[in-house]
Amino acid sequence: MPPSLALVTGSAHRLGKAFALSLAKMGYSIALHYRGSADEAEKTVDEIRALGVDCIPIRADLTKPEKIDFLFSLVDEFKQPLKVIVNSAAVMPVGKADELELKDWDSAIDLNLRAPFLISQGAAKRMTNGGLIINITDIGASKAWSRYPSYTVSKAGLESLTKILARAFAPKIRVNAIAPGLVLPSDVVNEETWNKLVDKLPLKRAARLDELTSSLEFLIKNEYITGHTLVVDGGYSLI
Repeated sequence: MPPSLALVTGSAHRLGKAFALSLAKMGYSIALHYRGSADEAEKTVDEIRALGVDCIPIRADLTKPEKIDFLFSLVDEFKQPLKVIVNSAAVMPVGKADELELKDWDSAIDLNLRAPFLISQGAAKRMTNGGLIINITDIGASKAWSRYPSYTVSKAGLESLTKILARAFAPKIRVNAIAPGLVLPSDVVNEETWNKLVDKLPLKRAARLDELTSSLEFLIKNEYITGHTLVVDGGYSLI
């Protein structure tokens, strides 16, 4: 029986790359989605192929529904059955609610929320023998982050969507979410601010990438969990 296929969006670098590598180590072939990070995507593809599994990069702008159709047209060329999807691609526009531009609102909603919905619809048509969809949300979904209104709303919506799809797609397809806390610094937070945030955490450190990927492995292996958001935040939700 051929190995199963996993599609990971936004997997050229950062957390998406970690998920793709983890799945490859578990034996999955990888459909590696990226949008603009072509050089990093090429390097990640090489790392995955070095593990002895198939990996094909797919470049697509997921804010455009027709590009999601294109994505699945390439996924369908794999011989392996689609079994896992990780919706990891996201943007985090900065801007207070009274000044955020419409384009920044739309960019977050379109990529962080609408794209996972459309991808999940496409997956449901293909996972005829069962599968797992994992949405990467954020501990910010339960916070009131005034500097990131569109991002926060999109991630809160994604957690709600996770529950809705879990009920709609059961029993064949399970749908869960992983909500990280502080993992990797981003361009929108400087080093000083990042260190202050980490110092406030009960565990006093950022998450290791393997602590996020082990959460993915857990949700794959435990087939009695659906509609759940697994929080991996070092206690961020407590403060």
